[in-house]
Amino acid sequence: MLRMVLRMVCILLLPLWLLAQSEYVVENGKTIILETLETNPQPLKILNKTYVWVAHPKNPAKKISLISIPYRTKSISIPLENRGILKIKEGDYKKEEIYASPAKVKPNKENQERIQREYKEAQGIYAVYSKARYWREPFIYPIKSKITSAYGNARVFNGEVSSYHSGTDFRAVIGTPIHASNNGKVVLAKERFLAGNSVVIDHGEGIFSMYYHCSVLKVKAGDRVKKGDLIALSGDSGRVSGPHLHFGFSVQEVQIDPLDFISQVNILFED
Repeated sequence: MLRMVLRMVCILLLPLWLLAQSEYVVENGKTIILETLETNPQPLKILNKTYVWVAHPKNPAKKISLISIPYRTKSISIPLENRGILKIKEGDYKKEEIYASPAKVKPNKENQERIQREYKEAQGIYAVYSKARYWREPFIYPIKSKITSAYGNARVFNGEVSSYHSGTDFRAVIGTPIHASNNGKVVLAKERFLAGNSVVIDHGEGIFSMYYHCSVLKVKAGDRVKKGDLIALSGDSGRVSGPHLHFGFSVQEVQIDPLDFISQVNILFED
């Protein structure tokens, strides 16, 4: 009896992190949200990136960290310092054939240089984000329509594998209204070679939503928008095989599955 009591006392004296060792599993290209009750938790270092803790959107006693896993990450187990193990596994992504204008699939030197400029511009935007939180409510889809291409599919343009799909495509005839997924600030609204007429919204804390291939833009860079605001009309601009909306998210400079991200974040509001 005494031995059992002593054992229980020893367990109670163990550090809380030792009692709370957990295993977290997430697929490449997706998001996992960690939570803590600690007042001042230390940032997490995962795959050469540092993830900070921010306020829980509903529970003031908690903090959260949005961990975004790059698409090309291979299966690996990563110790989370004193928080357990993060297991990353490769998702079962499909391959799809797409036929587009040869000029868009194999651009000339001038357009290749333009693509590189636009890529660097986008990377610069995602690297410098507002630390303030603009989103205060659950996120929404920008359009109610059938999904025609999921995130992560290997893209075979005109018979050649050239990329993976960094967002989710929704069926949309030209002129369909597109709405902001949440509150934020428009940081890009312009025509680009591959993405066509594009809108990018900064929601704060490293979260950006993207809306590509539009026909008409209803906002400009610098505009503040609210969830559900009309921001554009769908179209077939850029490298496409037909009219649709490409919807994406970048979280901590990583383009992740937008529908999975919305699902993960919106669960927080159910606490």
